[in-house]
Amino acid sequence: MEVKDFTQLPDDFNPTCTGINYMNYQHMLAFVFAITEINRNPQLLPNVTLGFHIVDSCLTERPSVTGMFDIISGKKDPIPNYHCDSLHKLVAVVEGISSKISLLLARMFGLYNIPQIHKALKYVHFLNNAGTEVYFDEKGDMNSTLDVLNWIEYPNQTLDGVKVGRFDQKHSTQNLVIDENLIRWNIAFNKTPQSVCSKTCLPGYRKSTGNGSVACCYECIPCREGEISNETDMERCRKCPEDQWPNLNRDTCIFKVISYLSYREPLGEFFTAVSIVHFFVTCVITAFFTKHRNTRVMKANNQIISYFLLISLKMCFLCSLIFIGHPIKATCFLRQTIFGITFTFAVSSVLAKTVTVIIAFNATRPGSKWRNLLGTRLSISIVIFCSLCQLIICALWLGIAPPFPFYNMKDEIGTILAVCNEGSLIGFYCVLGFMGFLSFVCFLVAFLSRNLPDIFNEAKFITFSMLVFCSVWISFIPAYLSTRGKYVVAVEIFAILTSSCGLVVCIFIPKCYFVLFRPELTIKDITIQQRT
Repeated sequence: MEVKDFTQLPDDFNPTCTGINYMNYQHMLAFVFAITEINRNPQLLPNVTLGFHIVDSCLTERPSVTGMFDIISGKKDPIPNYHCDSLHKLVAVVEGISSKISLLLARMFGLYNIPQIHKALKYVHFLNNAGTEVYFDEKGDMNSTLDVLNWIEYPNQTLDGVKVGRFDQKHSTQNLVIDENLIRWNIAFNKTPQSVCSKTCLPGYRKSTGNGSVACCYECIPCREGEISNETDMERCRKCPEDQWPNLNRDTCIFKVISYLSYREPLGEFFTAVSIVHFFVTCVITAFFTKHRNTRVMKANNQIISYFLLISLKMCFLCSLIFIGHPIKATCFLRQTIFGITFTFAVSSVLAKTVTVIIAFNATRPGSKWRNLLGTRLSISIVIFCSLCQLIICALWLGIAPPFPFYNMKDEIGTILAVCNEGSLIGFYCVLGFMGFLSFVCFLVAFLSRNLPDIFNEAKFITFSMLVFCSVWISFIPAYLSTRGKYVVAVEIFAILTSSCGLVVCIFIPKCYFVLFRPELTIKDITIQQRT
C-alpha cells in the first residue's frame, strides 16, 4: 500500500479549508512533524509513505462536516459515497481538539469504517533507534522518555537535531523539561517567540482557561485573598501560612500585623491618662474626707464604709490599666478577676451605705428595735459577704477554665488579634451577673428609700449613682458582643471608667460641696428643714 505525500500534489489542487486558525497552529506543526518523522524511519511503516490533508474545523460543526466530505470524496464539491481522487487512500483520521467536534466526526466516519487515530494508537508497539520499547497504554500514556530536539537548518540545507530537553510521562513529576539556553532560534527572531495567544501572567496572577478555549489561550486573574503567585504563568495560586498574608502585589507572603490596645497608640494613651487622673482625684477626695472627718457632715455618714468605697474606686480606676498592653498569661488570668472583685466590693459598699440610711431613719422612732442594728458591724458584714461570694465565683472560674492569651487570625483580614480568651464564658457571665444583681438590689433599695428624711438625703444620690452605674453596664453588653479585637477591650475599659466616675461624682462630690460651701448647716437644721 502506497500513499503519496500531499505536499507533491499539483498546483491546481485546492483543499476545502485553506485557512489555519493561528491559535491551533502549534498542533498543526506537531502533526506535520510526526508524519515527517514516521516517513523518515523505515522501521516504523516500511514501504508506506504517509500523506496528510489538514482541514480547519473552526471549532464548529458545519466546516467540520464539509471538511469530512472533502476528505472522503477527494473533490471540492463533495459527492457522498463516492471517492473521486485516485492520488490518495484514506487510512485514519486525527480528530479535533474539541470534544463536541470529535464526537460528531467519530459517528460520521464510523459509517465508512474509517478509524480514528487515537483508538489505533493503543496497538502501536515498536523499538526506537535507542532500542527502547515504545507503546501506548489504554489511557494513551507512553512508557518511555522522549527527547525534545531543536532542528537547526544550516546554509548548505543540512539539518541537525540538538537535544534541548526531555518528556517523561511515567517516571518524573515534572514531565516536560527544556533548557532554554540550548535552543537556537532563527536570526529572524529578536526574542523568544511565544506559543500562546495570551500575555504572560505576572506574579500575583494566575492563568485561567475559559470553557471551550484551548490551553494556550487564557486569562490572567488576580489571586484570591490569602493567596500569592511568585512566578510567571502559574496555574494555581499558593495559599499563605496562617500567620502570614499577601502583600499588596500578592507575590509575597508577609507576616500579619499583631493588633492589640497598646499604651503607645492614642486610644491607649487616652485611657491611661483618664485612669491615672481619676485615681489621683479619688486620692484627693480621700484626703479631704480624712481632714474633715470630725465635721458633722462626715460624722453623719458611715465613715468606715465611705473609706471602703473610696479604696475600691481607686482599685477600679487602676484595674483598667491591666486591660491595656499585649495580653500575656498573667494579665489574662488576673484582669477579669480583679475587675469583678473590686467592683463587687464597691457596689456592696454602696449597698451597705443604703441599708445604713434605712436603719438610721427607723432607729429614731421611740422603742424601735432597729437601734440594735446601728453601728458598723452590719455594714461591714454586708461588704464582706458579697465580696466573698464573688471571690468564690472567680475561684471556681479560674479553677475550671481560666482565661488565657490567644491569637485570633480569622476575625480581621491580614491582622492577628492578640486577645484574652475568657476560657469559660459561663464563668465570665456569672461574674458579671452577680455584679449586676448587686447593682439592681442596691438601686432598688435606694430608690425605695429616696424620700426618707435622711441627713443630706444621701439615698437620692445613691439612687442616681446606681442608675448611672446600671445604665453603663446594660449598654456595655451589646457593645461588647458586637465589637472585635482591641475595641472589645476599649469598650470594657470605657465601662469601668464611666461607672466608677459616676459613683465618685454622685456620692462624694455632694458631700464635698456641703463641707466647703455649707458648713453652717447642722444635722438638726437639715432634719427640721426636711420635715417642714
